[in-house]
Amino acid sequence: MKSFAMTLNLKDDPTVIEKYIEYHRDTWPEVLDGLKGLGIEKMKIFLHGRGLLMYLEAPDDFDLERDFPRYMESSPRAQEWDDLMTTFQEPVPAAKEGQWWAPMQQVFSLFE
Repeated sequence: MKSFAMTLNLKDDPTVIEKYIEYHRDTWPEVLDGLKGLGIEKMKIFLHGRGLLMYLEAPDDFDLERDFPRYMESSPRAQEWDDLMTTFQEPVPAAKEGQWWAPMQQVFSLFE
């Protein structure tokens, strides 16, 4: 099993942040099915201020660059969800050119 952590900011607007939280309280079933269909076993998104941390666990053969595009192609609703979520989000300043969710480096694990 592999684990991934990525970061992103929400736009600096309390209304935008609350709307993002509301959408995630009732995530569309097609989105959940598409993520599970990729083999993602766990996914959590944490919020601090306007900063997001996404944590996910997936099988050893999972590859973000290969498999997330497959998810986007899995259903029009997955693409619609992603398009909608990007209206609330913006890359962190340290993100590389063209990067949306910026990968984070693991520096500690209690379990390994």
